[in-house]
Amino acid sequence: MTNAEGSERPRKIVHVDMDAFYASVEQRDNPELRGMPVAVGYPVARGVVAAASYEARKFGVHSAMPSVTAKRKCPDLIFVRPRFDVYKAVSLQIRAIFAEYTPMIEPLSLDEAYLDVTENLKGMEIATEIAAEIRAKIKQVTGLNASAGISYNKFLAKMASDLNKPNGQAVITPKNGPAFVEALPVKKFHGVGPATAEKMHRLGIETGADLKDKTLEFLVEHFGKSGPYFYGIARGIDNRQVKPDRVRKSVGAEDTFSEDIHSFEPARDGLQPLIEKVWAYCEANEIGAKTVTLKVKYADFSQITRSKTVTAPLQAIGDLEEVVGLLLAPIFPPRRGIRLLGVTLSSLERQTFEVAPQLRLAL
Repeated sequence: MTNAEGSERPRKIVHVDMDAFYASVEQRDNPELRGMPVAVGYPVARGVVAAASYEARKFGVHSAMPSVTAKRKCPDLIFVRPRFDVYKAVSLQIRAIFAEYTPMIEPLSLDEAYLDVTENLKGMEIATEIAAEIRAKIKQVTGLNASAGISYNKFLAKMASDLNKPNGQAVITPKNGPAFVEALPVKKFHGVGPATAEKMHRLGIETGADLKDKTLEFLVEHFGKSGPYFYGIARGIDNRQVKPDRVRKSVGAEDTFSEDIHSFEPARDGLQPLIEKVWAYCEANEIGAKTVTLKVKYADFSQITRSKTVTAPLQAIGDLEEVVGLLLAPIFPPRRGIRLLGVTLSSLERQTFEVAPQLRLAL
């Protein structure tokens, strides 16, 4: 009997995502912060929120938001300096719990990972029970809440983990997967950023059902190499494997801005969440990088890249910020507005980080 993936037996994928991880660690360790709106970051002009507690999220505060905007939305917001050494230590505790159930662990950052529990070390048949056990053990060991999504592929497991946050879990079965995707707005799809969602809307694609109506040829024409992925997930199909201990050739992040950028400060601010994203991936996977590449796309869609390779892998997020700043400065003033910026790390190798107790989120 085949399933929606076209294979003989559905895979059992669990996506575990810690709830407001950095902020929750701070509230755990400081009772005075419990029940209060907390942001991990710096309340300075160029600071960026690294994480926001659920109390802060009620005011519209979220990660990657400029600190000044966050403070405007929530005047009583309490800023806490990040302690990446503590977050890394907790992440390793959580990783050890995962390893009790399966060696098939693919971390995405310090606070989330995919687990393939189709064959698992406990011999458990029901993936929802595995997810519930893992969440309970995380709570017991760390005092923190985790949410989980369970499904037959990575895309749907990731989507499911958001359904009952915080401190909950949800399952999307092979029977329900295609219908779930059809009803979902494309802007909520994992892997569809604001710029791609806006492009889809211009093409008349508002929901998964609209996406499913488009041919593979149409999606490749408009979205290039992402076309086949969109074609698959619109049908609830995602054949990507959970890949443990992989060293990618590169890791990158980019963002298209709602308004073109013309000066250095907004560009530097726009790069900060991208820096944090790629650095978190490297830390979670214990990967070091020696080459930093800055991508700049202008309003006329022409683009340039600037790279710098250092002799030894970068040791701290502050080092990465410094290199990105050195690459960024010479392109100003730009010959025309900048619509997109990206940061890519390459020359990757296994690396054990000695994390400094206080790492900066802003220069």
